[in-house]
Amino acid sequence: MSLAHIHATRPAPFNRPDLTLAPPLAAPRIRAVPTGTEARGFVLYVGIDEAKAAAAGTSLNRIVEALKALAIDIAPSAETYAAVALAPEGAGGRDVDVVRLALQDPAALAAHRAEPEELDRARSGVVVDISRKRVILDNETAALTYKEFELLQYLVLREGRTIDRAEIISSLWNSADEEDTPNERTIDVHVRRLRSKLGRYEDIVRTVRGVGYRFDRHADVAIRQSTTPSPDLF
Repeated sequence: MSLAHIHATRPAPFNRPDLTLAPPLAAPRIRAVPTGTEARGFVLYVGIDEAKAAAAGTSLNRIVEALKALAIDIAPSAETYAAVALAPEGAGGRDVDVVRLALQDPAALAAHRAEPEELDRARSGVVVDISRKRVILDNETAALTYKEFELLQYLVLREGRTIDRAEIISSLWNSADEEDTPNERTIDVHVRRLRSKLGRYEDIVRTVRGVGYRFDRHADVAIRQSTTPSPDLF
């Protein structure tokens, strides 16, 4: 999942329901705010995809602008900031749950990390679990080294794009004083070792002759990621 930030100027006035406030009452203390702290604002998670917004005769941007304008209309000193949560096509799940995970809602993250281990073993094939930094092959955890996982993750997060060897080196061995920084030829050795550990699924890492390597989604591969966005979306 990844985030696209929306920077909207204050839109023109719009029709809204009557929000006349009742006579002020003593404000109760907001739940879950520990003593010695103060509430500085709030987050409202809105779960709706572009298709549902279009079916309702609107768009995500218009909804965001309307909510920002409403906040300013109610409390002129309020400051607003909006972000849209993105997920891979066909990822499934409730829209609001996707939003909460993408925006790193603590309760949603805790629930996600507490999912039973059996959920990782619901299918044969390959599970690339980016959130937990591991690869599961036919219900068994693959013994990848840190660099091998980083290499696979780099390709997975750039699904469908051919990555040349120079980019892999500069991105995964980017420290000037890091020992054993490979050259372009030895990248092939790293990829060969990764493939050997992927066993019969080695073809998920494809060679583009004369250029580099790429990852294409395959029916046998499931990607699990909760908070790691693809840096190439924007």
